Amino acid sequence: MVEPETFEFLADLAANNRKAWMDEHRDERDDALRNFTGIAMTLHDYADRFDHVVADAKIKPKQSFTKFFQDPRDRIGRALYRADVDVFANAGHPSEDFGYYLHIEPGNCHAGAALFKPSKEALARLRKRLVDDPQGLKAVLTDPEFKSTFPDGLVTRKALGAVPDGFEAGGPVDPYLKMVGLGCRKDLPDALLLDDDVIDLLVEIFRPASQLVRYFD
Repeated sequence: MVEPETFEFLADLAANNRKAWMDEHRDERDDALRNFTGIAMTLHDYADRFDHVVADAKIKPKQSFTKFFQDPRDRIGRALYRADVDVFANAGHPSEDFGYYLHIEPGNCHAGAALFKPSKEALARLRKRLVDDPQGLKAVLTDPEFKSTFPDGLVTRKALGAVPDGFEAGGPVDPYLKMVGLGCRKDLPDALLLDDDVIDLLVEIFRPASQLVRYFD
């Protein structure tokens, strides 16, 4: 699944996050990109085992993973490049629609379903869905298989300090309204992702996560 050289490249990139270094290691970068493309195709090929909507969607492998270069508006700190990659299995666009993902980062790999970096319009739809059907979300989060696979429930990469303007505080979905994008995740050891057979485990992770994807459809 993930090639050892890909982990090595990402670790080296994290330690040498400069354009000059990246330019000197284009071959390793291109090998990593080919690896990500292959992973995206594998996730799509197995999608009929966890989500027929994704399986029936047309895949664009080279658009199914995040890019290294960071847009200045999204940049955290001074790093020019991301040293981690999300590979997606989506029926739509990763910034517009909920979908499945594999996060590849040395020492911090995980998989699940999410819309972590929604567009402004997608975030508005997500929040409206939460307010319109809090019981539907509760049904997902309390499902035994979902709880067993994702004991941390819903997580986010960015949270607000208060419920956003336009929403009344005090409701059951307040914690999730504060999330600027959200999802579920299950941590995975790097060594496990080196084995091609890990796809069977990913399917077992994505299957309960499909409840969250369907809720936000």
